[in-house]
Amino acid sequence: MKNDDVVIRPYVPEDDLKKLSRIWLDASLLAHPFIGEQRLRDQQALIENEYLPNAETWVACVEDDPSGFISLMDTFIGGIFVSPAQQGRGIGRQLITHALNLAGELELEVYTDNQQAMNFYASIGFQELSRRACDDDGHAFENARLRLVG
Repeated sequence: MKNDDVVIRPYVPEDDLKKLSRIWLDASLLAHPFIGEQRLRDQQALIENEYLPNAETWVACVEDDPSGFISLMDTFIGGIFVSPAQQGRGIGRQLITHALNLAGELELEVYTDNQQAMNFYASIGFQELSRRACDDDGHAFENARLRLVG
């Protein structure tokens, strides 16, 4: 896939909500099996009702079909997810570049057990700032806080 095959556009709730929710679930099931399917399915309502409506979200489309997205809260990446069928094609990198151009610097938290994501962020140049032993819900899943400066 060429970079010009991907169009990044603003999130349109009435068109994108269910598609992005599905991308989030499919990618999360693949990247976070240690969390458990039921907990992820329970979190899906938060994605639809809280996170997407309250973040600045950008959608990566291939042939007009949403294939990934990034959600920003100022300079913090609340989430970046690419459809498993489209992973490995540079979409995540393009979303990060788009967000970095908008914000100038980025921070995020990532589960350290998600080694694919940890490797991805390191390859782009994110630097680890800190770690914490529990996630936002108090479960014993270690998180790393990372930063990228443009």
